[in-house]
Amino acid sequence: MREPVRRRALWAIAVASVAVVAIQFVPIDRTNPPVQTEVPASPEVISVLRRGCYDCHSNETSWPWYSRVAPVSWLIAYDVHEGRAAVNYSTWNALDPKQQLDAIGESWEEVQHREMPPWYYLLLHWNAHLSAEDRAVLREWSVSSRPP
Repeated sequence: MREPVRRRALWAIAVASVAVVAIQFVPIDRTNPPVQTEVPASPEVISVLRRGCYDCHSNETSWPWYSRVAPVSWLIAYDVHEGRAAVNYSTWNALDPKQQLDAIGESWEEVQHREMPPWYYLLLHWNAHLSAEDRAVLREWSVSSRPP
């Protein structure tokens, strides 16, 4: 009775191993299109955005080694594509002035409510943690960008 259980277990391991290898061949878009413009902001704001936001919200994504290993690669690519669709600091010139103001305000709201950067991103990217000073820089950017 133990032999059929062992044989099934070995068969399941073999099938799972083939599946893990096979999913590595699913193509994932990890491109970084050209940067069109830089966000017109102070060097302090740019520094905070680069450290905490650019990996998902720009065309300057740093694709780590694990972004090439499925299924993790699928999740990372999905997050980057969704992040760029929400706001892409590398295509700032594609937004009209009202959209730019909205994007700045929404960016600050996400940071203020600690929704950005997401907790799961911070697990592997310690340098993306935003300090109180970083948050103050982004808050001031948002406030100073509003029309009088």
